[in-house]
Amino acid sequence: MFARLLLPPDLRAQLAAEARSVFPRECCGLIEGVREVDGVRALALRPTANFSDDPSGFEIDPAAHLRLMREARAAGHEIVGCYHSHPRGRPVLSDHDRARDGSEGFVWLIAALASRDAAPEFSAFIDADFRPLVLEQLDVSGPRPL
Repeated sequence: MFARLLLPPDLRAQLAAEARSVFPRECCGLIEGVREVDGVRALALRPTANFSDDPSGFEIDPAAHLRLMREARAAGHEIVGCYHSHPRGRPVLSDHDRARDGSEGFVWLIAALASRDAAPEFSAFIDADFRPLVLEQLDVSGPRPL
């Protein structure tokens, strides 16, 4: 069972910047990474256009999803999940998020911003039942909780 998501500081900063850049809309994209014994390691965040007509929702273009899956596979990685922001929201799954298909082993990463300039709060969930994951960031001393 996966218990954690390892999210390097540069990817955390990238997600915060993306969320701020489209605020008050949601940013979204896919997480490229690898699965490890006790968790998932994020290696890259792959931004995608938000195709949703709903300003408080997100929709990833299926063609972009397939293209990014092929690119990740060519690099020896996989798409391990998706990410999106919650402008003026909390770092919890919304009803809109929970209505989607949460597949086995698929990670959902959320960055919540109270305002464009606020520090984001991050959370992550996994599987069809959207179990919470421990978020850790890697630095020179090793993994530590976010």
